[in-house]
Amino acid sequence: MTIKQSLATVAVAAATSLGSIWGYSQYQQNKLPILDTTDNGSLFKSAKYTGTADPVIDFEKAANKAVPAVVHIKTLTKAKQANVQDLQNNPFRDFFGDDFDQLFGGRGNMQAQPQRASGSGVIISADGYIVTNNHVVDGADELSVTLSNNKTYKGKVVGKDASSDLAVIKIDASNLSFLSFANSDDTHLGQSVLAIGYPLNLDVTVTSGIVSAKSRSIGINGQNSKTPLEAFIQTDAAINPGNSGGALVNADGDLIGINSAIASPTGSYAGYGYAIPSNMVKKIASDIVKYGSTKRAYLGVMFGYDQMSDEDRQKYNVKEGDGVFVMDVAQNSAAYQAGIQKGDFITKVNGIPVNTGTQIIEKIATMRPGDKVSISYQRNGVEKTASTTLKGESGVYASMKEQAVESLGASFEAVPKAQASQLGIAGGVSVKSLSQGVLTEQTRIKEGFIITKINNQRITSVDELNAALQSAGNSAIISGIYPNNPQREYQYALNDLQ
Repeated sequence: MTIKQSLATVAVAAATSLGSIWGYSQYQQNKLPILDTTDNGSLFKSAKYTGTADPVIDFEKAANKAVPAVVHIKTLTKAKQANVQDLQNNPFRDFFGDDFDQLFGGRGNMQAQPQRASGSGVIISADGYIVTNNHVVDGADELSVTLSNNKTYKGKVVGKDASSDLAVIKIDASNLSFLSFANSDDTHLGQSVLAIGYPLNLDVTVTSGIVSAKSRSIGINGQNSKTPLEAFIQTDAAINPGNSGGALVNADGDLIGINSAIASPTGSYAGYGYAIPSNMVKKIASDIVKYGSTKRAYLGVMFGYDQMSDEDRQKYNVKEGDGVFVMDVAQNSAAYQAGIQKGDFITKVNGIPVNTGTQIIEKIATMRPGDKVSISYQRNGVEKTASTTLKGESGVYASMKEQAVESLGASFEAVPKAQASQLGIAGGVSVKSLSQGVLTEQTRIKEGFIITKINNQRITSVDELNAALQSAGNSAIISGIYPNNPQREYQYALNDLQ
């Protein structure tokens, strides 16, 4: 778990911030317009209001409506030549030890094999814009898009966003079936849903389930982004590998989410799947189509993760109260300018109550830098409301920077000059002991490791280590040696340091 997940999660704003249930609940859902448009072939079409649904949900109409707009995406990553020097520095060498060279070639140049993979996507405009997951298309050299009628097109990537795991691709086609966006804020627990995609290299497949949770953060996007954006809709509709990028739709066949991840010890369906809410998808996809990338906004507050233990609450002085406890406020951020302070409780965003940090993230994720937002917060039991303008940067959190070395989860001491001279190094900082923290979560560093450099900056004292980490930003490269083999330098990448 990263610092953001174990200590605090930056409450960011972004244009850019699945067991059974007895019986069916009454189904009523109001869809809000996504964009003001009268063009039937426009990128985002508003879902129509249908009123109260029948007590028994008939998924046949929803499936027939949505299936033609869900596509099969096949990717090809061409073979690339790997040099032995790259292999020597490969972090996976530590996992395989002496077997690494035998397994991966070890000498001279080696030719990797082409890689093929597949996923799903959702057509969002009649002229061929398709939204999918970033992890479906990231690194691919070629894209093949097959419609439900088996017509196949070449696809090209328009833009990607690793923070939300979304991407937009384009095919050269017209008069395509596409999905309307429903308002994901209107989804509710127990609501019936369909998941549509191309799992396990099968033809288009439809599964049903319910919404079992909202605004979930599962820590998956942090693997590929320093500023992950998560507020998933959780569903028990069966989702398997290959469903990634496919549609989660309501009983009207309108899009409420893009299927992105599963919770499973086996890698296949085991009860829960996760979809990116349609409101977030709409905003990010719209940005990518218009600008080529997403325009992410930040509020600039730090808060405890949603299910902190009592021990962590006490350790980090997180109070109980209505709303979301503010652990820190970034200087010169939107929150700072609104007058929000450490120790406040944020209770509403644009008048909508929030109870978890992930809910704040979800609200801000639908806005852009420059947008004004109303924030309600409590201080000493008195509620206040302030308006502020969102920014395109999260800002710097002083309290976390002060704990830079502590957050690594280790104790350190400077290497004596005599030992440094014997090892042939200018100096360094030795890892005396390890506990839970960034080093154990992100690296295979063992006790006794000597840190000699941070981002190629030489380190000879604990103070220098702390200063280097404070100025490193969100990530850093730690270089160092083990005393029993000082000729070999190890490098480890650290992420999510703020």
